[in-house]
Amino acid sequence: MSHVRTLGILWLVRAAIRLIPGIFLTSFSQYGWWWDGAPPFVPGLLRGVGWFFMASAAAGAIAGWGLIERRPWARMLAIVLGVLSLFDFPLGTALGIYTLWVLASSSSEVEYRSIARSV
Repeated sequence: MSHVRTLGILWLVRAAIRLIPGIFLTSFSQYGWWWDGAPPFVPGLLRGVGWFFMASAAAGAIAGWGLIERRPWARMLAIVLGVLSLFDFPLGTALGIYTLWVLASSSSEVEYRSIARSV
């Protein structure tokens, strides 16, 4: 089941890509010199968006690691994240479609359980 390993690697890559704007937004939202004249809620909004990016990066990294390690819980986590990433056009949509194609078919649950390592 090489698609599961490829999918795990893709989730790790997406997590790294999502981590970059998350770190940028959370660290630079505290310095107000670059948005003079903006409403006072803008730094908090940017910080919240940054934390959202970092939380989704953490969830994607956990799903990717779990798929590579063939953990039983990783399949369901990746399916949920795949459905949520369908709205993130274009790369998230492609990853969501690939995730659902690999993990949500009728035979994939039986096949994944046969290769999954017990904890």
